[in-house]
Amino acid sequence: MAGGAIVNTGGGKDYPGKLTLFVFFTCVVAATGGLIFGYDIGISGGVTSMDPFLKKFFPEVFRKKQMANKNNQYCKYDNQLLQTFTSSLYLAALVASFFAATVTRVLGRKWSMFGGGLTFLIGAALNGAAENVAMLIIGRILLGVGVGFANQSVPVYLSEMAPARLRGMLNIGFQLMITIGILAAELINYGTAKIKAGYGWRVSLALAAVPAAIITLGSLFLPDTPNSLIDRGHPEQAERMLRRIRGSDVDVSDEYADLVAASEESKLVQHPWRNILKRKYRAQLTMAVFIPFFQQLTGINVIMFYAPVLFETLGFKGDASLMSAVITGLVNVFATLVSIFTVDRLGRRKLFLQGGAQMMVCQVVVGTLIAVKFGSSGIGDIPKGYAAVVVLFICVYVAGFAWSWGPLGWLVPSEIFPLEIRPAGQSINVSVNMLFTFVIAQAFLTMLCHMKFGLFYFFAGWVVIMTVFIALFLPETKNVPIEEMVLVWKRHWFWNRFIGDDDVHVGANHVSNGSKLPAA
Repeated sequence: MAGGAIVNTGGGKDYPGKLTLFVFFTCVVAATGGLIFGYDIGISGGVTSMDPFLKKFFPEVFRKKQMANKNNQYCKYDNQLLQTFTSSLYLAALVASFFAATVTRVLGRKWSMFGGGLTFLIGAALNGAAENVAMLIIGRILLGVGVGFANQSVPVYLSEMAPARLRGMLNIGFQLMITIGILAAELINYGTAKIKAGYGWRVSLALAAVPAAIITLGSLFLPDTPNSLIDRGHPEQAERMLRRIRGSDVDVSDEYADLVAASEESKLVQHPWRNILKRKYRAQLTMAVFIPFFQQLTGINVIMFYAPVLFETLGFKGDASLMSAVITGLVNVFATLVSIFTVDRLGRRKLFLQGGAQMMVCQVVVGTLIAVKFGSSGIGDIPKGYAAVVVLFICVYVAGFAWSWGPLGWLVPSEIFPLEIRPAGQSINVSVNMLFTFVIAQAFLTMLCHMKFGLFYFFAGWVVIMTVFIALFLPETKNVPIEEMVLVWKRHWFWNRFIGDDDVHVGANHVSNGSKLPAA
């Protein structure tokens, strides 16, 4: 009972291990699961701003768009059926994530990725061939099932494969792939919008099959993680895999012993969904709910889902609106790279806090710029120079999100759960994320119509709240092995009241009377 672990400055054991070529490539392949999510986010806004698409499926919106010069610019895309086209995917992803938790636990992480990619592939084919709104929405639902499975399994896979000191960098590969998917979709929209025959929207929607094929085929070649192999009763394979991913010249006995101890403890938990409600998991459950909730209330999906629609609403004409969306997509990719190279040096908290401050200022500025030109009537025009300033501040806002809430909203929840509740915890994270993505996607165009420029102030207010939440309640988690994350919560000023000494395990050892927790 007494005794403990050698603790590094990050707050947990410093297991030996390096970034092997094998780990790098497996993490890159797994991270491509983010492409399907990103491609969908980027494609829907561009397609819904294309006239041939609107004429075929949403003629009422097309008529309102033609009349927008004389009417309220804020309301020209306000249509519940159009919003359902975008948002139905996220409702499907929400439901799918609960089933994905079981598949991930019972069959392993890679088969959850494979199932997600295959379902997304079928949905892409259905969308590209759509002849009516029903086919469109059924296709979107299948895409959503794919997203739900991929988003549930990929962040967990990356966190389990990575050495603790590089976990942040490798996990953010998922977010980088999301941003590359968004950018690719926006470039494709820019090209397909120029197709004179009017079928460009079909090409945009059908090309979702490309990222789906990458993750579907790629997952077949992925090994499973040592954590999953141990949990499913393959200890020898797990030890061989751990030695392979940490380097053949590395002694993995300590890390392996801790993984086995964590697995044995997890097997005592027969009902992870009930178990996650226990007092000792209060911190993890709170983060699993509030981090994805806040991530959606940054307002980023207003920009990413509806970027071309939003820019058209602000007075940009067809090509210009799509090009502005491409510019924000490029900023998103490059700013995510900043996060990859800083997250394990600066830590999670600093990026969260700096990014939050940057987003809040930009939203207030953008809201004010729009208010000056459109007021509350929604009637007005934006000169080119003024429009460039709006795009500039939107880009600075996107950069702030892309090195803070974007990647960290997936990274932090994926690294804080002990093995016994990890699939359940990640499912809650994904489902809350998808629920509020659905709510924002379904409500945004109506909110823009009624709240007008005040919508940007609305999201700025939420960014203030979430930044204060992070400052007070999220401890630093960089460089801490996943199986020892409980030490971080135990020493936190607020969460330590929920965790007793008997709840803290360091491998096979308990932190008890004589044991020392890491310094705060």
